[in-house]
Amino acid sequence: MKELKRVAAIHDISGFGKCSLTVALPIISAAGIETTVLPTAVLSTHTGGFTGFTYRDLTEDIAPIAAHWKSLNIQFDAIYTGFLGSFEQLDLVGRFFDDFKTDHNLILVDPVMADNGELYKIFPKEFPAGMKKLCKKADIIVPNLTEAALLLDEPYNPGPYTQDYIESVLKKLSAIGPRKIVLTGVYFNDAELGAATYDADSDKVSYAFDQHISGYYHGTGDVFGSALLAALLNEFTLAEAAAVAVRFTTSAIRKTAAAGTDLRFGVHFEQSLPELLKDLKLI
Repeated sequence: MKELKRVAAIHDISGFGKCSLTVALPIISAAGIETTVLPTAVLSTHTGGFTGFTYRDLTEDIAPIAAHWKSLNIQFDAIYTGFLGSFEQLDLVGRFFDDFKTDHNLILVDPVMADNGELYKIFPKEFPAGMKKLCKKADIIVPNLTEAALLLDEPYNPGPYTQDYIESVLKKLSAIGPRKIVLTGVYFNDAELGAATYDADSDKVSYAFDQHISGYYHGTGDVFGSALLAALLNEFTLAEAAAVAVRFTTSAIRKTAAAGTDLRFGVHFEQSLPELLKDLKLI
C-alpha cells in the first residue's frame, strides 16, 4: 500500500461559496492525501459578489497552531497556501515555511490577490511586494496573468497572448526564486483557455488547454491549484499535473454552466471528482 502523504493547507474558510479550504480539503483528500488545515480566517461566504458576509480574522491563531504542530514533530510532504489577508499573515506564513521546509517536501504558493487586471480592493497597493517575498520561498507558484504582472511590477496584458510573451513571463517569474511556475488564464485564441508551465531545472515550457467556457466562475483558481497539487503528490510531472488540473477545472465549469447555477455559488467540482480520480489513475 502506498505511503499516505500529508499536506498543510493554509487558506481561509468560506462557509458557503466553494473556495479556499472548502475546495482544497475535499479535492486533495479525495486524491488519497491527508490534508491538514490551518485556517487564516472564517467567513460566512466568500467576498465575490456577496454583501453582508461575516468575517473572523484568525491571524493570532497561526503562530500558536504552528508551534503546537512543531512540538509534535508533524512533517508535511507539501505546504499549500492561497488567500492571505494581510502583511502580518504573509510574515507568519513565511515563518511557517522556515519551520516546516525540508529537503524532501514542496511549497506551493498561489499568490491570490488579483484578477481581471485589478488588485483586489481589500489589498493596499504595496501588497504585491509582500507577496513577492513569500513567493521567493516557494518551490512552485501558481499566479494568474494579473498576479504575474503585479509580482513583476509590469503593466497588465489582457491578451490574447503569444508564446514569446508567455515564456518571457514564466522565466521572469522563476527569477524571483521558485524553480517551477504554473501560469493560469493563458489563451492564444478565444476557443481555448488553460495554463503554461515552466521548469527552470530542465528549462522546459509546456501548455495545457481545454474549451473556453464564457463567464466568471468563482473559486476555479482554488479548484485548479488543489488538483495540481494532488497530481504532483501522485507523482505526475509538472506538465502532466497542469493538464490534469485544466481538465478537472474545465469539467467542473462545464457542469456548472449546464446546471445554470448562480455563479457566485462556486463550481460543481464535486460531480467531477470521479473524472479527476480516473485521470490520476486512482480508480
